[in-house]
Amino acid sequence: MPDEKLRIMIVAGEASGDLHAAKLVRALRDAAGEREIEFFGSAGPLMREAGVEPVVASDELSIVGLLEIGRALPMFIRAFRRLTTVARERKPDVAILVDFPDFNLNLAKSLKKRGITVVFYISPQLWAWRSYRVATIRKYVDLMITILPFEKEWYAKHSFTHVEYVGSPLAREVQASRSKDEFRKVHDIDPNRPIVALLPGSRHKEIVRILPEMIEAAIKMVKQRNDLQFIIALASEKSLPDVKRILHTAEKRSPLPEHLFIISGETFDVLNASDVAAVTSGTATLETAIIGTPMAIVYKTSALNYKLLRPLISVEHFGLVNLIADERVATEMIQDEFTSLALSQELLQLIEPERNKAVRVQLAETTEKLGHGGASARAAQAILSLLAAK
Repeated sequence: MPDEKLRIMIVAGEASGDLHAAKLVRALRDAAGEREIEFFGSAGPLMREAGVEPVVASDELSIVGLLEIGRALPMFIRAFRRLTTVARERKPDVAILVDFPDFNLNLAKSLKKRGITVVFYISPQLWAWRSYRVATIRKYVDLMITILPFEKEWYAKHSFTHVEYVGSPLAREVQASRSKDEFRKVHDIDPNRPIVALLPGSRHKEIVRILPEMIEAAIKMVKQRNDLQFIIALASEKSLPDVKRILHTAEKRSPLPEHLFIISGETFDVLNASDVAAVTSGTATLETAIIGTPMAIVYKTSALNYKLLRPLISVEHFGLVNLIADERVATEMIQDEFTSLALSQELLQLIEPERNKAVRVQLAETTEKLGHGGASARAAQAILSLLAAK
């Protein structure tokens, strides 16, 4: 490849995309050696820290639900126009679009029409719903980089072969920073009582719909086992006001569990120290599986969102860990199935030693399929090889 500076546009729109994109940026710099790379695009805090110029700040683009997206449409249009304008002016050698499919597939179409090479990193879940969009990918994406083991074969069956499977960026990177004993000691948690982790998600709408049921489940559980401890694990302290309001409301109806903790920014340590977990469907289910904590997967959205979206979903499982295992390693409770009673009963069964041990074995077997680390480096090499070939 020539020695001139590479110009790379990279676009992410959610916290998980920001994380994976930042790792990819660092891997690209490593793989390029002394060759200079200029990164710009839609960047969150981690990408900005990695040296990506934020043409658009992606922090505000993370929205879930059709109604919420509808209200934010002017913001998305402004971001789209800004990115396409900058792409036309600066003519990147490649545009790397990271997840965020509703926005990024439309952006791919616009960029490809301008003659820009397009790489999509982290495949849209077309195998789950809206498989017709593979036609858009065939037309406007030069290379699809996938992180789940079954995706490359799925694309081949749908006549798209420009696919590179690199393994999950989470493999071998999701790990606790403290041992169970150290974690419990730091937070003054009883080392002799079982721990139930509650992961209500990171978005406001998720927390206000999901955490109340989790708290009610915890209240029901301590009526049957008064030795239990509960930890609400938050991605950041930004969600604390929502959590405190929900706990205040729940306490008016029934006393909260005596041993209830709220811990922010230490999710992997929480999961590692816990015996079981209730986890909101999404990337967190895969992280929980990698750590090896038996879980129940839950999700609830608005009735309207669910009514509109459910007919479009074609897969048997919602949870990523179950899709990879191709079986129900973790019980799923979605929408009306997600009740405090159902969750409390499942977690009480899951905490029993024999079942707990069996599920941990299943989780280890499932996550073995994700590879052994190095996904970001393999993705970087695939992108540079594509550029060299062109």
